[in-house]
Amino acid sequence: MRATTVGRLAAAVLGGVVAAAWLGASAASAHVTVNPKEAVQGGYAKLAFRVPNEKPTAGTVKLEVNIPIEAPIASISTRPVPGWTVALERTKLATPVKVHGNDVSEVVSKVTWTAAAGVQIKPGEFQEFEISAGPLPQVDLLLFKALQTYSDGEIVRWIEDPATPDVAHPAPALKLTKAATTTPVNATASPSVVVAAEPAEAPSNTLPIVLGAAGLIAGLAGLGVALSRRPRPTA
Repeated sequence: MRATTVGRLAAAVLGGVVAAAWLGASAASAHVTVNPKEAVQGGYAKLAFRVPNEKPTAGTVKLEVNIPIEAPIASISTRPVPGWTVALERTKLATPVKVHGNDVSEVVSKVTWTAAAGVQIKPGEFQEFEISAGPLPQVDLLLFKALQTYSDGEIVRWIEDPATPDVAHPAPALKLTKAATTTPVNATASPSVVVAAEPAEAPSNTLPIVLGAAGLIAGLAGLGVALSRRPRPTA
């Protein structure tokens, strides 16, 4: 009896350890991220901030995403999310940036999505919040520091540098690559000329005509000779 009790306790402890390890691994892997992970400098991109709910006893009711103004993005627009309101916070730049020949002195510095009453990202679920951004700056990496608020009041700050080893709450990171350059076409080069092939000469149809005409002439000549040999009637 005692051995059975000890066995049950050992099994319960082992199960708890396994569950804790699984929950820890799940929480460590379920970060707030930006997707895609990579975009092109100078271009426009649709960016989706993916927010998983990591708590089993509360839902996510707010997401705040900071847009870096050290490398400003001139144009930010949001995609509606049913059941969520969105607010844009703007910041005046110390030095305007030129976009399409125009000076831009104020940019979006924060986007906040807030759930309506009764709406939340439930335990075991995730949600994506999308923006359109561009032109993307001429830098190698953008970090979008984000704050995730739960229905129990807890705020998780996804603001750490993901390049630092073993960070618990890395900020969503977007890698930017240089635009591909194209080799200019040599203006002095002779353009390629495509010469259309001449159509094959159609077979002549004149030979049957010539032969037919010759036969007709020969027939008429024979008729003339025959008529000339007929006896003439006497008076």
